[in-house]
Amino acid sequence: MLNRILNILLYITIVTISLELLLRFKYGFCDAPLVEASSNYEYIFQANQDLLRFGNHIYYNSDNMRSDEIDPASLKILGLGDSVLNGGVQTDQDSLSTSILSRILSEEFSKKVQILNISAGSWGPDNCGAYLQERGLFDAQIMLLIVSSHDAHDNMDFLPVVGTNPSYPDNQYFSAIYEAWDRYIWPQYIKPKLFKDSLPRSQAELEIRKSGKTFNPGFNKLNQLATQHHIPILIYLHPEQSEVKQGAYNDQGKEIIEYARIHDIPLIQELHCGIDSSWYRDNIHLNNKGQRKMSEILHSILTNYISD
Repeated sequence: MLNRILNILLYITIVTISLELLLRFKYGFCDAPLVEASSNYEYIFQANQDLLRFGNHIYYNSDNMRSDEIDPASLKILGLGDSVLNGGVQTDQDSLSTSILSRILSEEFSKKVQILNISAGSWGPDNCGAYLQERGLFDAQIMLLIVSSHDAHDNMDFLPVVGTNPSYPDNQYFSAIYEAWDRYIWPQYIKPKLFKDSLPRSQAELEIRKSGKTFNPGFNKLNQLATQHHIPILIYLHPEQSEVKQGAYNDQGKEIIEYARIHDIPLIQELHCGIDSSWYRDNIHLNNKGQRKMSEILHSILTNYISD
């Protein structure tokens, strides 16, 4: 009887260790991108992270950008935005629109071009403006702001999310098995069945939606910074799938369009660039095809602003 119990315990131990190792080294559990709080721009991804998560390479440089280290001799373009630009853990570093564009433009201009990916989930233009106010513009030649309609009023509120919201961890889980249970299995599959009023959590739902009453002041801030540093600013308006189906931006999107018109800022409306549902992985985030298509749209526009 004792031997049988010991054999069962040994079997459970072997299975547990094997599952832990599988989740860690094949799927990247306990290797999530970590976030840190900021008194100026709420939060940002921690610097110097080189991770492998769900089979995708995730890298953050010493300036907290999802980009290679900045080459002082390169031609630099500021890419500013939220999780749409960032790509999240579902997008490999090489599949980001900023990475694709950096490679293509470097080849075309026979010099290193870097599209700096300055982004974090649920960032608005005010987060981006506060980051540049603190860090500077890195001698960039162009400022590119990627926004969606909700960014019109997605104003900073500095509510504590780092270390409390599952999408904004500041430490790794101690166990890959526990992370799989706590972040994915329980909230997405078990809890909704036990509690009928609970819904499965998607990545989009885990992000923060801030509801400012005024038009996001970051638009003005970024426009002012661009003017002060004598560089052009471009706005790229990315639609949600609901807007794609309607064939029109919602009221908040129209506010952004009107702002760009009044301030004479070049505006790229992705809705009118052939976008369809095959570009998306959920209601708002782009899949690899969408990232590639975004790079193609931006390529034709950015080449008109780059000077050797």
